[in-house]
Amino acid sequence: MSSISTTIGPMLVGVIVAGILYGVPCSQAYFYYTEYKRDHWGIKLLVAVVMISDGVHQACISQGMYYYLVTQYGNPQALLHLTTSYLAEVFFNYITSFLVQGFFVVRIWRLSGQNVTLVTPIALLVLGSFATGLVYGIKGVLLISSFNTASKLKNLWIIFNGLAAAADVVIAVVLCAILHKSRTGFARTNTLINRLIMFAVNTGLLTSVCACLSLITVIVLPNTFVYIFFFFIIGRLFTISLLATLNARKDLRGSGLDEMSHDMQPTANFSFSNRLPGGIAVRIDTTKESRHDGESQYAGSDNMKHPVEEV
Repeated sequence: MSSISTTIGPMLVGVIVAGILYGVPCSQAYFYYTEYKRDHWGIKLLVAVVMISDGVHQACISQGMYYYLVTQYGNPQALLHLTTSYLAEVFFNYITSFLVQGFFVVRIWRLSGQNVTLVTPIALLVLGSFATGLVYGIKGVLLISSFNTASKLKNLWIIFNGLAAAADVVIAVVLCAILHKSRTGFARTNTLINRLIMFAVNTGLLTSVCACLSLITVIVLPNTFVYIFFFFIIGRLFTISLLATLNARKDLRGSGLDEMSHDMQPTANFSFSNRLPGGIAVRIDTTKESRHDGESQYAGSDNMKHPVEEV
């Protein structure tokens, strides 16, 4: 087994970073429940379950680290033993990631007009990642009793991280493609859509990069626990991603975005109903401007303004 600095060290840093990051979704959840009281009960329940799962995960990794560094202080042999809490935290991490990725899959399904052909491959990636994670966790409980024997399931770990990273990238790419197709000829609408595209990229980037780093480190540094550091924080990043998406609606609405319904489908009310590809509708108001100093008058179709009130 490698030295403590490359095994327990990365795990300790992971617990600390995960604990610091846990404050972010806590504040996000408080903001969500106070500002979005009219959201569908299903979304509220999703947030509650994700927060509980994430909180239990933090408790598990904290208890495990307390066992190694306090309860078994001065007993090097205890560092070889894999605690029950570390076996349990794996399942809660998988539950959190599955729920959040499932939320984005449903979002794509609605935005794409319930396009089964588009959504099915993405759903299979998410389900494959979740199933691989469950198999890894169950086999870990049955077969692994120490960190030295964890290498038995290395291939499953690689498959899980590969599928998780692929799912995050595909979800971000598809969301961006759907939004891009909804672009119009109006500058304000395009600006708002560009903001949504950047938001989709940024929220997917956090989790996909973390999954990729966990995958790379388990291959390149197989005798260390650097990969566990990334695994400890990836669930937290999924929770932050979900709540950031839900809470961003108020800010985006201030820039002309409508308060999206519980299914997160961009909608709008317009003078005439004209729905664009991707489920985004644009309101166009025609105004007249008169000038009394001999200047021309602007009326009707000659001088149409296109203020986008809501997207």
